[in-house]
Amino acid sequence: MYPINDREFLKICADIASLMSISLASAKKKVEIQINNKACKTIDEKRKVAKEVYENCKKDSVNDLNSIKLLDDLMQSLDGQDNFLVED
Repeated sequence: MYPINDREFLKICADIASLMSISLASAKKKVEIQINNKACKTIDEKRKVAKEVYENCKKDSVNDLNSIKLLDDLMQSLDGQDNFLVED
């Protein structure tokens, strides 16, 4: 897929990146995957998909499901397993 250089599209991706605390490239990739799944062709359709992804991220952020909170939850150790190490 060729890179999308539309200013409005990139602005929406930057907002997603800021909201999720990820890089712009990761946010663009997240949106491009959704664009490919929906087989969008025009730039207006692509902007619409990007706005949908942004709205979903905003909703998750309000519900305290943002990437920072999820990472913090995953990094918590269970009681009694602080020093547990899996052998290769």
